[in-house]
Amino acid sequence: MKKFTILIFFLAWVNLFSQSKQDYNLEAMASYKENQLKAIKLLKKTLKFAKEEKKIELISLTKNNLGIVLRDLGEFKKAKNYSNEALQFTSDSLVKASSYINIGACNRKLGLYKDAITNYLKALEIYEAKKSLSRIATTNNNIAIVYSYLNLNKKSIEYYNKAKNTFENLNNKKGISQTYNNIAIVYANEGELDTSLKNFRYSLQIEKKLNDKKGIAESLNNVGSIHYYLGAIDSSIYYFNKSANLERIIGNFAGISASYNNIAQVLLENKRTEESKRYIDSAYVFAKKYQTSEDIESALLNYSEYYENSKNYNKSLIYHKKYLKFKDSLAEKSNIKILQELETKYQTEKKEKEIVIQKEELLKKELEIKNRNLYAVLLTSALIILGIVFFSIYKKNQLKRKQLQKEVDLNDALFVIKTQNKLQEQRLRISRDLHDNIGSQLTFIISSIDNLKYISKDANSKLKDKLSRISSFTGDTIHQLRDTIWAMNKSEISIEDLHARILSFIEKAKIATENIKFDIKQEINENFTLTSLKGMNVFRVTQEAINNAIKYADASKINISISKNNNNLKISIKDNGTGFDINTVELGNGLSNMEKRMNEIDGKINISSKKNSGTDIQIICKL
Repeated sequence: MKKFTILIFFLAWVNLFSQSKQDYNLEAMASYKENQLKAIKLLKKTLKFAKEEKKIELISLTKNNLGIVLRDLGEFKKAKNYSNEALQFTSDSLVKASSYINIGACNRKLGLYKDAITNYLKALEIYEAKKSLSRIATTNNNIAIVYSYLNLNKKSIEYYNKAKNTFENLNNKKGISQTYNNIAIVYANEGELDTSLKNFRYSLQIEKKLNDKKGIAESLNNVGSIHYYLGAIDSSIYYFNKSANLERIIGNFAGISASYNNIAQVLLENKRTEESKRYIDSAYVFAKKYQTSEDIESALLNYSEYYENSKNYNKSLIYHKKYLKFKDSLAEKSNIKILQELETKYQTEKKEKEIVIQKEELLKKELEIKNRNLYAVLLTSALIILGIVFFSIYKKNQLKRKQLQKEVDLNDALFVIKTQNKLQEQRLRISRDLHDNIGSQLTFIISSIDNLKYISKDANSKLKDKLSRISSFTGDTIHQLRDTIWAMNKSEISIEDLHARILSFIEKAKIATENIKFDIKQEINENFTLTSLKGMNVFRVTQEAINNAIKYADASKINISISKNNNNLKISIKDNGTGFDINTVELGNGLSNMEKRMNEIDGKINISSKKNSGTDIQIICKL
């Protein structure tokens, strides 16, 4: 019987696994911003499976997701159809809301502003019932975009601010980026160009961190527009082209038409008429194909201006009439009065529901209050007496505890301060002794050796070389001693201190090696600190690596870079010298000492080298 039960459970698990394996919705929607075609392929595979298995809710979810991906590619009519089909089958309120949002976004792009607002308000009602803050903010953002298109800027800003406040509270980076981008458009429409550019750049910065190519493309296009308004023509064309190229890479051809229209407009206004024609043609083709109303409108206006600049006034008039006709048709579709009535109706219904809910809650509370009052009367006198007694005892004990705690905290603080002062005094005393005693003695030795070299002018060259080596060794010892004193005088060593010390060492190296070019880059913006032991060991290993490159590499260039990788400090010393075979060469004491120093501070050193290809030594330790 047990075996039979286990077998049934196993078969059910396998069946469940094989079915879930056919649902690629999560995978598709997680990656569609990067690869829409792959996402469509996965979703169509899921749709086929869902239809075969007659899974209605899965069919609805998948169709709506297909609509979202197709909207991202500019296929607005197809996208709208898929989401409408999803609405017909689903009973899941969140799928319904997502479908309304997608249909609204498609209607907005197609210039059907009344329908867009209607669908957004339906979605908003569902999300508010679910108390889904992030989705409420996204919907408010979308409603604000429609009002922005209709130049109802005050209403637009009202909805944007609602969205922005929610996204910032939730730390939703994508939502914050979209809201700042949209607010910037409103400021641009009102002529506040500097404020608009600041908002666009902030949005672009977030999109780059998110690596959202579509978001980056839209932000680049908007930055280009502000540069155009500010009179920076070449910069605006550069950003528009960059946006168009990125839209082409991700396959959003509807987005290309907006960038090409913008480029054409810039060229026309700067009398580069012939150059503008190919951009207008391309923009119009893409806009017509994907039925993006604002881009069709812009292309018709650009054609009119192009033919006017070309002295072909008949054609200019024809296109201007087409432009006015198209604009009038959009105005009819987006009757502002109807939109306002829609929102008023929504807000009224919303308030009526809230009033009903509040009344019900009020009645419940009144009943609860009556019941509580009955018990409260019986318990109040006893609780008051007990409360007074316990409160006085509690207060007395609390005062004692606070006093004792203050005394303990004060003693702890005094002990820490005394300990730190003693340690600092010991460091300073040792560093003074090293500087005053050993430093002066080493200096005396150098002076004595130089005097001996002077006195023994006629001595043989062997003796002179010996004296020179002793003098050089003693000089190096003094430099090392100074470095040690530098580290001892600090309880912590900042990245800036370390950078400055390495620069000082390189300056000395430049004097001794005229034929080697040094290049040092410090790429850490934050001012992190290391313990004195870590800082000293890292500096010593860096110093040894540079010395090895100078002495043995026969290099003409040495690059030193200081950077941060995750939570690690990384220093790279790279030369273009002769290099060596890391597998055959015997590592000397210098390299062994470098490894020992890094092991002491839980760091590591990586050495990569090839013959005739230089050497790269990387020093890594935790910050």
